[in-house]
Amino acid sequence: MLKKTVLRGKSDFAAIYNRGKSVGEKYVVLFVKKNGLPYNRIAFLASKKVGNSVERNRAKRLMKESYRAIRETVAEGYDLLFIARRTIRDLKLADVKPSVEAAAAKAGVRETGK
Repeated sequence: MLKKTVLRGKSDFAAIYNRGKSVGEKYVVLFVKKNGLPYNRIAFLASKKVGNSVERNRAKRLMKESYRAIRETVAEGYDLLFIARRTIRDLKLADVKPSVEAAAAKAGVRETGK
């Protein structure tokens, strides 16, 4: 991932939590906020409720790969924050990908026709 596309900083996260829109799915929660930039900034989080460090990192990898598959259909100019739910443990990519796609569609950031 390019450095400019990674969401960092306490103020950025606070802005998404306070002024962003949240959408929940079975395995992920997606927070979305317009950023006014010509590109998206993305972050993937997994709390300690998901499990130990191995399980949290696997959850983040699953979400990253799922997003990578739909990246071309996501509209530009948004801050996206994907948060893993506890239910993501012991799943395969084929299980997580539809949840990420559905969350992006519910949030209204997927472009049709691509």
